[in-house]
Amino acid sequence: MINKKLIALLLAGSAFTAFAQTHAEGSEYFEAGQLDNAKELLLRNHNNAATDKAISFYYQGRIALEEDNSAEAKKLFEQGVAANPEYPFNYIGLGQLSLMANAQKEAEAQFKTAEGLGKKDAGVQIAIARAYDAVNPELYTKDIDKRVEKARKMNMQDPDIYIFEGDRLARTKDYGGAGAKYEMALTYDPNATAAYFKYANLFAQVNPEYGINMLKKLLELNPNSALGQRSLANAYYEQNDYANAVNEYAKYVKNPNHFKQDEDRYSLLLFSNGDYQAGYDFASNLLAQNPDNFTAMRFQFMNACQIPALESQLLPMAEKLYALHTSNPDKNRFAPIDYNLIADELIKAKKTDEAVAVLQDGVNSMPNNPNLYKQLAMAYVDLGDMAAASKAFDGFIEHTAKPGYNDMIQASVFAFYAGVQYKDDVAMRDQYLALADKYADRAAELYPAMYRPEKIKGDVEMQKGNTEKALEYYIQSIDKLEKFDGDTSRFAGDAKNLYNAVGNAYLDKNDKTTAKRYFNGYLKYDPDNADYRKFVEGL
Repeated sequence: MINKKLIALLLAGSAFTAFAQTHAEGSEYFEAGQLDNAKELLLRNHNNAATDKAISFYYQGRIALEEDNSAEAKKLFEQGVAANPEYPFNYIGLGQLSLMANAQKEAEAQFKTAEGLGKKDAGVQIAIARAYDAVNPELYTKDIDKRVEKARKMNMQDPDIYIFEGDRLARTKDYGGAGAKYEMALTYDPNATAAYFKYANLFAQVNPEYGINMLKKLLELNPNSALGQRSLANAYYEQNDYANAVNEYAKYVKNPNHFKQDEDRYSLLLFSNGDYQAGYDFASNLLAQNPDNFTAMRFQFMNACQIPALESQLLPMAEKLYALHTSNPDKNRFAPIDYNLIADELIKAKKTDEAVAVLQDGVNSMPNNPNLYKQLAMAYVDLGDMAAASKAFDGFIEHTAKPGYNDMIQASVFAFYAGVQYKDDVAMRDQYLALADKYADRAAELYPAMYRPEKIKGDVEMQKGNTEKALEYYIQSIDKLEKFDGDTSRFAGDAKNLYNAVGNAYLDKNDKTTAKRYFNGYLKYDPDNADYRKFVEGL
């Protein structure tokens, strides 16, 4: 469990004003290769006062190109030109579209216009090189090289040159060469944001700590970078460093350019790390902003279940949450934990029938989740319906990759008591008793030295009236118990029942010597039972 004081960090409304929301955040995500996130931020911030719409349209157009939507890209680039005819890059976007349509002269005209507007801007030359490279790097090799060379002559320290060259090397899986180029970009311009992310991504698998350090350097220069905050938090998350991940997410979720889906991950991290109060407060804050935030309701309830002071509030929270889920299950989705926790609260409130309905809903929704079957079985036990419990536990066994010895014993016990439940219906009784037998055999295969499978098989035979066969299994069970390598005191209840049953069976046969031997076995587990000892000594 992580010991942090996160509550004060959670979504203080006034903190949002410290961050400017412009096109810059979306363009940053684009350069890092996260197109969906870039698009969301560009659209979210497009009409903000500080956004340069020409730049926003340009990046939206680039995203449309990546989505193979040429018509949309053309419209966006043209809107960018209309917003600011002096901004060169939208002409480059239009030029790329002309190249894609095999209209090379039109493309060159658009590129020439861009050059005229950015005569000393090496970035313009690199953007034109990227356009050629995106359309056909082999066909336009000379054009690409020409533009890169022009960029060098304009400003050989422009980081765009080295980022572009690094991208091309990365595409051919020359990761060492690519890393060197990104490092050069940062040498010439420590503020070259894209280079940090590209460099960090290269090292994410082979040297994650190095990638993390690169992201830290970026945040030292630009502490308000949503992408930097998010990337660092995710980098820690991927390394299972949940303590640092929680800390970084706490900063990131206060940034107005965070994504709603990341609130879910932050909430999950808080819950997983046992930061229940902080998780409850964070979810409650989200609900204060949006009372219909179903995910926030889920995490509020999950955390509340772990806070003793909130126990009295759990049942109404559980019932409200489940009602919202059932009203629109496709929209208000549950995970297995939701069904489990809600059912727990209903069972505590003596509403076991309702708990069964909740868990059955979970099984129907997630038929491959073994734990839902297991909890459903226990709910049926609470209702005294052992046949239903046995059937539910069968589902647990079926959907568990490698059920263990204890699982098989539990399944066998449930099936046995289901057989007892049907004592007046011989066919149904024998069906469940056969199932108990089968599971006992599977348990014996998994743990041959353990006594319990033979005891259950003896109980099965006794239930069927086969007392001699039952006696054979009980003796086998006692034999394993006596040979067991370890402390058997924890088996005292079963042991006493076994020794007593076998002793009485031999007493009925008038074999007092053998009966006494087993009765003495009983006394090993209950030496202070004076009445029993007196009975044995009197034989």
